[in-house]
Amino acid sequence: MKKKQLAKLISTFFYAGYFPVARGTFASLITLVIIWFLIPSFFYILLPISVGLFFISVWSATWGEEFFGKDGKPIVIDEVTGMVISLIFVPAGIVPYAGAFLLFRFFDVVKPPPARWMEGLKGGWGVTLDDVVAGIYANLSLQLILYFVNFKIK
Repeated sequence: MKKKQLAKLISTFFYAGYFPVARGTFASLITLVIIWFLIPSFFYILLPISVGLFFISVWSATWGEEFFGKDGKPIVIDEVTGMVISLIFVPAGIVPYAGAFLLFRFFDVVKPPPARWMEGLKGGWGVTLDDVVAGIYANLSLQLILYFVNFKIK
């Protein structure tokens, strides 16, 4: 497989980016399901996975822009990266995972600073870094919510 074809395959997250509606949400949901079934008891491994995904996302999204234009809609590997970041050190469970998903989608759509500014960076950096920031915001928000909910229960 040629480098450009591989980048197209990865940047669309194995063609999930061709889903007809809500492509980013669809890719985030697929990521959540994969993590739920494959990594639930090894959630600490998500940190090194997210680092690797970050660099893969930057590389493939840079090439993907050649096919789909600036931050083209079929490019969803950045949502995959952000979703994984939102789940780092989150306890496996339906409620925490649903919270991570909803918070990530919220921050990815709203793009509070500096997420919106990251979009202005060139190539895959701009495509990926706004989702990294959204994933960090989602993760930190969820960690705070889980902490305070647990604190009130005790």
